[in-house]
Amino acid sequence: MGRGGQGLVRVPVVVRAGAAPLWWLGVVAAGVGALPGGLTGRRIGVLTGAALWIVVAAATACSRRKRYTALAREATRAAKYDVLQDRAVTVRNWRRAHLWWLAAGFVAALGSAFVVPAAAGMAMAGAGVGLWAKAAWLGRREQDGDVLLWVRVDWLGRRAGSPAGRAVKGYRSTGLAAGDAAPGGARRRPQQRVAA
Repeated sequence: MGRGGQGLVRVPVVVRAGAAPLWWLGVVAAGVGALPGGLTGRRIGVLTGAALWIVVAAATACSRRKRYTALAREATRAAKYDVLQDRAVTVRNWRRAHLWWLAAGFVAALGSAFVVPAAAGMAMAGAGVGLWAKAAWLGRREQDGDVLLWVRVDWLGRRAGSPAGRAVKGYRSTGLAAGDAAPGGARRRPQQRVAA
């Protein structure tokens, strides 16, 4: 990073990095967890899980929105020598930093199935859906403002996953064409060629 540039990562990419692992681990844990009858019985477990899915998804999607909004509103333009981190690198860093947390959550969800079948797995999947929803909300903010939102790598913390944490003092912004991720953090699709 020459001439004082900073390493920057996309805010929505960090947010949605955990969505797929949480979703798939939750689905598998719920499926396997529905096999034992548990103490409450399968029907009560699944109904409890459905309620938890809704509550966890909504809570995850709506958490810290005021903080994200304030940081986005005060975003400053990225400097010429700032380095934009690839989407794949950001996702890989988040998943490596949270590997043991994901594994522990999966094992706990499986273990809890012997008490309340499927419920913890469905809650885990709900957290994944909530992260997708939050990233989509950030993507709409980006499109409305015609900017992409970035945060400094060194402000994300040890686990590379706190884009609205206390250490974050502000966001940077670029035009919509910067980086390799579309608004909302999804992989940018190559533009289709138009026949002459």
